Amino acid sequence: MAETDPLKSQIKQSIVRSLRLPIPWEEIGDATPLFDGGLGLDSIDVLELVLEIERSFGIAISDEQTGVKVLRSVDSIADFIRRSEEHTSELQS
Repeated sequence: MAETDPLKSQIKQSIVRSLRLPIPWEEIGDATPLFDGGLGLDSIDVLELVLEIERSFGIAISDEQTGVKVLRSVDSIADFIRRSEEHTSELQS
């Protein structure tokens, strides 16, 4: 059994909590599409999800193009958070 990534687990918990999804967070796959046949989220969910990411992780999704790339899956959100944190730590060094 693969080890669970704590960041991805936190993202999944945030998605389920903020969107009040009727599924356990453990059932969301890391690569499951959040839209279009995956979890089937809609445009209202996008707004909630962007706010939740900003609130929980302190990371801003500043424009629609970034949002389209970032909000594809838990994997893509985790990658964005990690890249943002690396960039922030480099600036502080």
